[in-house]
Amino acid sequence: MLIFPLGRASLPLVINTWPFRNATAAAWSVLQSGGSVLDAVERGCTRCEVDQCDGSVGYGGSPDESGETTLDAMIMNGDTMEVGAVAGLRRIKNVIGVARAVMEHTHHTLLVGESASVFAENMGFTAEDLTTNRSANIFLQWLKGDCQPNYRKNVSPDPSKSCGPYKPRVAMRPNERARHVDPHSHDTIGLIALDCHGHVAAGTSTNGLTHKVPGRVGDSPIVGAGAYADSTAGAAAATGDGDIMMRFLPSYLAVELMRAGADPSAACKSAISRIKRHYSEFFGAIICANTTGHYGAACNKVPGFSQFHYMVSNSESNTPLQKSVDCF
Repeated sequence: MLIFPLGRASLPLVINTWPFRNATAAAWSVLQSGGSVLDAVERGCTRCEVDQCDGSVGYGGSPDESGETTLDAMIMNGDTMEVGAVAGLRRIKNVIGVARAVMEHTHHTLLVGESASVFAENMGFTAEDLTTNRSANIFLQWLKGDCQPNYRKNVSPDPSKSCGPYKPRVAMRPNERARHVDPHSHDTIGLIALDCHGHVAAGTSTNGLTHKVPGRVGDSPIVGAGAYADSTAGAAAATGDGDIMMRFLPSYLAVELMRAGADPSAACKSAISRIKRHYSEFFGAIICANTTGHYGAACNKVPGFSQFHYMVSNSESNTPLQKSVDCF
């Protein structure tokens, strides 16, 4: 669906996954005051980190198998194609800020784990405990429930019945597919910003998948998977089951489809359809915006998830509006 007439009337634009209104408002206020699209993306994602959006962004959420919360983020400059990303970040709350520091203060794209945390501390970020009473309680309840759910397979003892430590099982079960992911277990923020001068940026921030295997990195900090931006074509950002979605680079695919002339809604839908061919019951959604400020979204319909809500703010609304799209 093309919501606005063709042209640049609907710029600037902020669009983000999920009904994270405060994040949209924070990013929009940056653009309204003449700030850059990178500043807008960083400010919007930072607001979600502070607000602990849905418990799936920022500190105090999604403890892993050892009870620790670690953070992932990325930010991309659609003008220069520069990217900064971090994964498995420990002790630092402002993960999108660290991702931007990787982009602006190194020649690298992605830093991970403890070394990323040391880098952040050296860049002046404050080290803090990311565990809260809430995340500690989630972890304790999980232990009491025989570590269910978890993301192990082909191991012993049986991961569907007991906690680890696990060892490889000699006899592998053929075609053992990943379990269905609870749509509420992770709701990454993906945010896209476009200004009136044709500058485009995108970013993501998340604390990953609850009860993940320590060291697991999903799609959020991976270029072309969690998000992608190119000021000559547009931008996209994805959310959902990152372990599956990252295998298809849906954000990159959607941007390339828009470059070839697809409208944003069609580009989003095609990116979801590509994944559905192989994983018909995956949980996921994507937002897309082209250089004229037209936007769209798409999601895969699974039990408990038939409609995807996202936020938009542009010159037509001048305030964050919640939008929705029916999944297919």
